[in-house]
Amino acid sequence: MSQRARNGSISDPTAALGPSGLMTLNDLPSPDTKRWVIRRKAEVVAGVRAGLITLEEACRRYSLSMDEFLTWQRQLEDHGMAGLRATRMKRRRNGS
Repeated sequence: MSQRARNGSISDPTAALGPSGLMTLNDLPSPDTKRWVIRRKAEVVAGVRAGLITLEEACRRYSLSMDEFLTWQRQLEDHGMAGLRATRMKRRRNGS
């Protein structure tokens, strides 16, 4: 976590509450991320929700479709962090 996030507050518009605590734009995953683990997906969703990055910027930065991001957001809202597991999403998609 960046020094800024550690010293920021929840009312700081440049900081947001992410899955690992307070985060800033610098705490978002790298634009060249290839392996999307649960925490990274949750960080992107939290960043968009808090206004650290727009939905359009996130989709462009991470080469995501709008549907893919919205699925992450919906899974997080409906099932928490566990909802972001790739195997869980595959099971739901396949109807298992």
